[in-house]
Amino acid sequence: AWYVPCLASLETLQELCRKENLRCKSIGITNKSLKKYEVEYLCDYKVEEGTKYYLVKWKGWPESSNTWEPQKNLNCPLLLQNFLSDRDEYLSRVREGKALKVRNHVKALKPAIADYIVKKAKQRIALQRWKEELNRKKNHKGMILVENTVDLEGPPIDFYYINEYKPAPGINVINGITTGCECADCPAEKCCPKEAGFILAYNKQKKLKIQPGLPIYECNSFCRCGPDCPNRIVQKGTPYSLCIFRTNNGRGWGVKTLQTIKTNSFVMEYVGEVITSEEAERRGQLYDNQGNTYLFDLDYDSDEFTVDAARYGNVSHFVNHSCDPNLQVFNVFIDNLDLRLPRIALFSTRTIKAGEELTFDYQMKGSIDLTSDSADGLSPSKKRIRTVCKCGAVCCRGYLN
Repeated sequence: AWYVPCLASLETLQELCRKENLRCKSIGITNKSLKKYEVEYLCDYKVEEGTKYYLVKWKGWPESSNTWEPQKNLNCPLLLQNFLSDRDEYLSRVREGKALKVRNHVKALKPAIADYIVKKAKQRIALQRWKEELNRKKNHKGMILVENTVDLEGPPIDFYYINEYKPAPGINVINGITTGCECADCPAEKCCPKEAGFILAYNKQKKLKIQPGLPIYECNSFCRCGPDCPNRIVQKGTPYSLCIFRTNNGRGWGVKTLQTIKTNSFVMEYVGEVITSEEAERRGQLYDNQGNTYLFDLDYDSDEFTVDAARYGNVSHFVNHSCDPNLQVFNVFIDNLDLRLPRIALFSTRTIKAGEELTFDYQMKGSIDLTSDSADGLSPSKKRIRTVCKCGAVCCRGYLN
């Protein structure tokens, strides 16, 4: 039998089955459950003969099956709270922050208010599903949260979460390394960094101790040392719980930490599709027309390859630029010693408090041509239109390029 992956949610498939009166045991639509009702969200409100009614969207049922139900029949306190909160939020925005006084004798909501409440409910569901998807796909310790209290923007379209480089055809990001260090207790005299002609990048507290511009050589899969080796940091992935959130100053999505991050700590890798510089130039022209790009040049030793995180990436895809950043870029080599293809790691430059946004300088080493959803980091070498920087730093350069 052939199996085709479906991008529709379970609820959408259930809605289609119920609309066509079809049974499908694999998605939970049986004779017994065909008439099962569960509140998905509340759409509208009215008062008739002194009784409060809410228009209910039933989970797994099409919107054509929405029904008005008296409040006394509803056992969904959180959904009621969301409904009232969204109503008050809409009214507050309309009144431009003036003191809000909700009248209890309102008989019905205006269509614009009800429409906003439904959009917020759908957004909340979509963001929850996206959060669950991100946490299913990520392979690191920290959790990923999603938050939007600013607008009605939902999950990004055509973005796929990956944990490591996705090489384009013909590019090998693993060079077949077959040897590793023989250290019983790293660091030793002949550990991986010294074999490459550099010092160990980390101190005893597993914090970075080298200056920007110097490479990091971590122990690889053939090394004798175990997983607790102090020279295995980047390869273990993001250790912190992070939140992808919607910024309130026009910079689109951003990323904030949910835990305190100490100075010189590894935070995340920048991953994406590895392409040639020629292909990056071609894509860059297309991205210019769309108003964004996520191209990061791998120019540690040469300028042959670029990482494109536009469609494939991890949390770093959403990290915004700042002229006074709290993250710094470092080139890392683990299972691939090809100097043309370093892994890109972001380390903290100072202590970062829980709730603080994570940022890095799009112009820092190595050469970056990158943006988040709202800010275009355009390479000056391509002489593109200068883009105003919105980072808000005291030392802001005024432009991203």
